[in-house]
Amino acid sequence: MAITGGCQCGAVRYELSAPPDRVSICHCRDCQLSAGAPMVAWAVMPAGNLRITQGEPAVFNASGDALRRFCPVCGTGLFYVNETFLPGLVDVQAITLDDPSAFPPGAQVQTAERQDWAAHIHALPAFRRYPEMD
Repeated sequence: MAITGGCQCGAVRYELSAPPDRVSICHCRDCQLSAGAPMVAWAVMPAGNLRITQGEPAVFNASGDALRRFCPVCGTGLFYVNETFLPGLVDVQAITLDDPSAFPPGAQVQTAERQDWAAHIHALPAFRRYPEMD
């Protein structure tokens, strides 16, 4: 079974040679701002396990050591590399996998920066689609 993924528009595609070592949800402010979302699920693995099969991601230096790679066409965040803190590793945004449910998160990290309301998101009413409007 090939482990593949890519951006929203399909301009950048990738393949993993092995399952990720772990998958975590990150709540750090850098991830929040990069994704425009309260959290991001990351699949971490040795950098050699990732191969770009189509396109070329753009790179943004987020904070000196942190390099974020994203699709230059649609803007989908794809990869994170930080050789200072995660030498030899790459984080892949798990939701960009073709089957993101195959590797569910096993932990939450950087919860010191988690939005207060996100700690209780499971308690909010949930709807399969949009609720009816009054």
